[in-house]
Amino acid sequence: MTTGLDRYQDPLTIQRVLHATRTVAIVGLSGNELRASHFVGYYLKRHGYRIVPVNPREREILGETSYPSLRDVPVPVDLVNVFRAPDALPDIARETVAIGAKALWCQFGVINEEGARIAEDGGVSVVMDRCLKVEHARYVGRMHWLGFNTRRITSVRSGLQ
Repeated sequence: MTTGLDRYQDPLTIQRVLHATRTVAIVGLSGNELRASHFVGYYLKRHGYRIVPVNPREREILGETSYPSLRDVPVPVDLVNVFRAPDALPDIARETVAIGAKALWCQFGVINEEGARIAEDGGVSVVMDRCLKVEHARYVGRMHWLGFNTRRITSVRSGLQ
């Protein structure tokens, strides 16, 4: 069964984007450690990506300067990762095209066909309704079909039994 989102969830596109990305602008990155955006930003930074917070309400997040908009980011961006409401996506897509980013990644629930079309018409690859952290873990070796790849073999069980 296919859905209208299948074209934005192509495994080969996801893998290509992950491997070609070095700098990620995270639109809607929160300074609140309990928010999903914060955890994803922390994870990406820990795995060697340069993250650029884009949030007009914050000055600094995860030790990085936060910018009010994508157009204010002073460095080239490979990927724009979006943690905003779906109705904000068309404007974010326009900014993504304007700054020359190669890909637009819309997190779970950030679904907006108009925004996707704007990005694609501007030559930007689009991934929609997928978590960047989860897909990175799936395709870049931190998870395998049995679960997370700890690179350790053990029969010792920890925690509650």
